[in-house]
Amino acid sequence: MIQSMTGYGKAVVTFKDKKINVEVKSLNSKALDLSARIAPIYREKEMEIRQLIAATLLRGKVDFALWAEKETGVEPTPINAKLVENYYHQIKAISAATGIPEPKDWFYTLLRMPDVETRTENEELTPEEWQAAQGAINEALNSLQAFRRQEGAALEKKFNEKIDNIEALLHSIEPLEKSRVPKIRETIIKGLEQIPEVDYNQNRLEQELIYYIEKLDISEEKQRLANHLKYFRETMAENKPNGKKLGFIAQEMGREINTTGSKSNQAEMQNIVVKMKDELEQIKEQVLNAL
Repeated sequence: MIQSMTGYGKAVVTFKDKKINVEVKSLNSKALDLSARIAPIYREKEMEIRQLIAATLLRGKVDFALWAEKETGVEPTPINAKLVENYYHQIKAISAATGIPEPKDWFYTLLRMPDVETRTENEELTPEEWQAAQGAINEALNSLQAFRRQEGAALEKKFNEKIDNIEALLHSIEPLEKSRVPKIRETIIKGLEQIPEVDYNQNRLEQELIYYIEKLDISEEKQRLANHLKYFRETMAENKPNGKKLGFIAQEMGREINTTGSKSNQAEMQNIVVKMKDELEQIKEQVLNAL
């Protein structure tokens, strides 16, 4: 079963007066490329979080974010009274020394001073909060994996369509392949007949024709390509990530199609090869998204 590397997952859990948010999204990449934005309170668990993501998602360019929001109106931000008093005395002293009038609205002035309403206490991560955060992380990752499976099903359908098309094109070569041997023989004999003074040996001509036809024979290429197409289907059906393996099989398919094209000495066969290349190119483009 194919999974895509493209996915998105989000989860929100409530813990006391907080909403813990997790967002994770992924795109295709040759390896795991993880970018994590983690709120300071959870940063001590960063290595554990990274290990969990790596074990779950395996590959892809992954953006992960974990943050918490406090519910408004639950707990007001405290005012630093000592700092306000300190600002008050400093402003009065400056006013007396310079003659600048004191503020008419002391509260408005003092509450706008730096750090007056800044929370100074350091939050500590409790086991209970971390358990809640872990639940959110797992929920977001599960959501992303479900997204990947859905996208993977669409990829698998696309691949099967393209494999069917290549198989049909491969079968369409057979009638042309059978008819080209007499055509090759007829072309060579006609060429020789146009040179009256040339006397050729019939047995020697037959030997040269056999040698020439063997060089143009594509039976092995057709058989290998058919095997690769079958192997591609079998690999898609395996219950594990096989994106890289599918890419390697597609490369081998390309080699056989290219060799078939180089041996095709008929315009009709070459047109079929071009169509097969077009179908294969679409497989190669999409296989980059397979996990």
